[in-house]
Amino acid sequence: MPDADPMIRAEAPPSVATRCIKSPAWDLVWILNPLWLVPLVLLLAQDHEDARNSPVDGLFFVLAVPLWFGHRVSSAWLAYATPAYRPLLARQRLRFVAAPLLIAAACFAVLMAPERVLPMPLEERVLWLVVLDFLLVSHHYAAQHFGLLSLYRARAGRASSPNTRRLDRWFALIVGGGFVVVAQALTGSIAFQERWIDPWLGEVASDLLARTLHDGGIALVVILTALVLGVELRSERPSLPRIGYVLGLAAMVLLAFIARDPFLFIVLWSVQHWSAAMGLTSLAAAGGEQAATTRWQRLLAPINRRGWAVLLALSVVSVLLLPLLEVEAVTDDYVYADRIFGEAAWWLRSSPFVPVLLALGFATGFIHYLLDRAAFRFSSPDVRQAARGLLIAPGLTASSPRAAQSSPGSPASLAAAARPGTSSPHRRSRAP
Repeated sequence: MPDADPMIRAEAPPSVATRCIKSPAWDLVWILNPLWLVPLVLLLAQDHEDARNSPVDGLFFVLAVPLWFGHRVSSAWLAYATPAYRPLLARQRLRFVAAPLLIAAACFAVLMAPERVLPMPLEERVLWLVVLDFLLVSHHYAAQHFGLLSLYRARAGRASSPNTRRLDRWFALIVGGGFVVVAQALTGSIAFQERWIDPWLGEVASDLLARTLHDGGIALVVILTALVLGVELRSERPSLPRIGYVLGLAAMVLLAFIARDPFLFIVLWSVQHWSAAMGLTSLAAAGGEQAATTRWQRLLAPINRRGWAVLLALSVVSVLLLPLLEVEAVTDDYVYADRIFGEAAWWLRSSPFVPVLLALGFATGFIHYLLDRAAFRFSSPDVRQAARGLLIAPGLTASSPRAAQSSPGSPASLAAAARPGTSSPHRRSRAP
């Protein structure tokens, strides 16, 4: 009904397209990709004992290079490079200015301080920063799942449903957070696990405990997934994208428990997280306020007006950061930068700059967790205004204020929705 009043269209039950964040095809590529990545990865790994020596590694290389560190700077791009977020820098300077500077200063101080000032070897300092990073990144991933479920719930016109919101939160935290930690512990892929996880388990009870956690984890993931899907199907406005997201999340976590090689899960878990962050950033940047007020913003305006250009810019940044941030993120066995930068990447990994690069890696990771929460904190009216390009449902334009106020996916209806969050992939000394 192209001639219908925007208010009437907004009050109508949301169509399949408007229940998506952008469109069915876009969502399948950027958000719901586990639905096709899981069977693709399993197919590519077939008949290979070591997934690292299968076509899965090539697929991961192609996806990781443009997405990995592009996603890490995506929320910083929104905060510092888009006109829409400019007011937040003035009104929320603690979150967007002071806190990131303090985090960076703390990381460099911990890793660069001489031993006479901080009597602890560099390796020990890295260990405890890695432990902290693992705890933060586990919550970070779970927060993103909760946020995306909330966006889909809002698209279905149920943003203010307290029971569904509560169920989304627990499903994301337990299945997308807790059980992922359990599965990683069982496969021995947690950072420095032998130093801080294995001693807790004990040598006597470890085998029995591992079997119990493995079987119990699988059963609980299936039960909780069935519960969430049952609630969704019985709702007045069931959402096909929400069902797809729940199934994709459950499939990835179940694969973490049953896959013979943890690398398969790491590929899926990392790519979905990275692509979701990049996709959301492109929508928020291109759909937000475009009135540039500084020279820097005017230079970036042609990019920020186009979602595909934002994705391309972040991908280029990701490639350039690869040899620098990989020093902190992965061990020598899992380096990708050498395939592009050759000997220069290996030189950086053994150069005198390693402590600086380690500090840079940890700082950017911790700041990324903070800025993601700040940039997508939809409980804040200022953030909802800045990110309205992401919040307005497909088919409605930001220039239609009445539609934006009443549409199921609008900033107003998302006041009750959660914050989508959005870091390191495949290493035994770092979590994905």
